[in-house]
Amino acid sequence: MKAAQFEYARPDTIAEACELLAQHDNARVLAGGQTLVPMLAMRLARPSKLVDIYRIQSIKGIEPRNDAIVIGAATRQVEVERSTAARRYLPLLSRALPWVGHPPTRNRGTVGGSIANADPSAEIPLVAVTLGAEIEIANLDGNSSMPADDFFIGAMVTSAMPGDCLTSVRFPVWREKRIGTAFQEVSARKSDFAFVAAAAQVALDEEGQCERIALGVGGLGDRPISLDVGSAVGARLDKASIEEIVRGACRHLETYGDLHASAEYRSRVAVALCSRVLRDSVVDAGRLPADLEQAQ
Repeated sequence: MKAAQFEYARPDTIAEACELLAQHDNARVLAGGQTLVPMLAMRLARPSKLVDIYRIQSIKGIEPRNDAIVIGAATRQVEVERSTAARRYLPLLSRALPWVGHPPTRNRGTVGGSIANADPSAEIPLVAVTLGAEIEIANLDGNSSMPADDFFIGAMVTSAMPGDCLTSVRFPVWREKRIGTAFQEVSARKSDFAFVAAAAQVALDEEGQCERIALGVGGLGDRPISLDVGSAVGARLDKASIEEIVRGACRHLETYGDLHASAEYRSRVAVALCSRVLRDSVVDAGRLPADLEQAQ
């Protein structure tokens, strides 16, 4: 099947892109195209106009800014995967990216495209929610931002309004010395969308007690979820305490079933994966980077 007829525009600036989006109620943004192009081919999406932002230079790149790393919406996933700055300051995102699709899709797919698509099983949105990232948006009225947790409101549904264009994602950087991360997911085949995915980041103090913690899970419902695990702060995270924390955090999670996996299966896997990524994060945090060891 071929795509339905549409108009195509390639603006040079975000301002031009926002103006084009505001002129058409049924316009869609094209970034990497790894999801939208197949949807066009199957006529699951029938926009009247495509606004291609892939070559707008102002929304590309990985930039340290205060206590955050800002990644432009049109930055290719492979660029982040290979970035030294991302590995150092956003280790959780670096761990998650190899799970995203296949190398050819990461070569073309963009960070902003994955966020804007808002698939509830996707890895990048899960990391954004887990770390409390800020989604930065432009429109004809100017620029604004909102927490990732507020941006995702349903399966492939976001808070972005007609005329809005996602410009960047602002990931907070943890400054603690001993930080550990882990990411795991379960899927039918490697690189398929996950039935369940879990992401964790933990900071330990010099005595090995939890100083800061973040835990998120995706694939259970219509959007990724950041779990409330604040009770772990100040505790020593051993196997027993991790299992207790995870059971408490997952107790009231609502899950859905489909032809791929039942709700009961997803619930069981969520508890198992959350426990696993927390344990792996604690182990990872026990290994100080070489430069921090020398600093001590």
